[in-house]
Amino acid sequence: MKAIPEKTKFTRFPVVSLSAEYLVMGHLMRRNILTYKAPPNNEGYDLICIHPDPRKATRQIRVQVKSRLASDSDRGFPVKARTIAAFDFLVVVFLNVGNFFSKARRSAGRKGAREPEFYTFPASFIRTHHDARSSWEKVRTRGLDIEAFKNESGFEQIAKILEIEYPTKLLNDGA
Repeated sequence: MKAIPEKTKFTRFPVVSLSAEYLVMGHLMRRNILTYKAPPNNEGYDLICIHPDPRKATRQIRVQVKSRLASDSDRGFPVKARTIAAFDFLVVVFLNVGNFFSKARRSAGRKGAREPEFYTFPASFIRTHHDARSSWEKVRTRGLDIEAFKNESGFEQIAKILEIEYPTKLLNDGA
């Protein structure tokens, strides 16, 4: 009898995917960037960032969050061209939950799990590297030098535009 090939299922974990938005919010707020979540299914952006001082909150930054579950993903992520004008930055979160694309799928999952990685790309970067040749309309990062956008360096771009100084403790000068 001939073996029937396994049908590849599209994996969806809504809770894990939503965690990416909250992780980004937490990291931005850790940097003292006041961050609000946009309503669910809001087109074009997921988060709004402003200065925490209401007297200095003259500008807002709209952030789109994309996530990839698998540690062994192709490091690309889907972005529709029509949404690029709706955000100022796109943060892609490589959640690195585990390997899902290995040939030994039965052993996939936790194998390959590691800390999440965050990359904060300005809309101009997304426009430049957007590939609309397929219906998926992806941005592919494999082979690109994107270290300047990683983790704290990426979040710092938003803080700089909003003119938010790094949180420091004021020292008492003894007076």
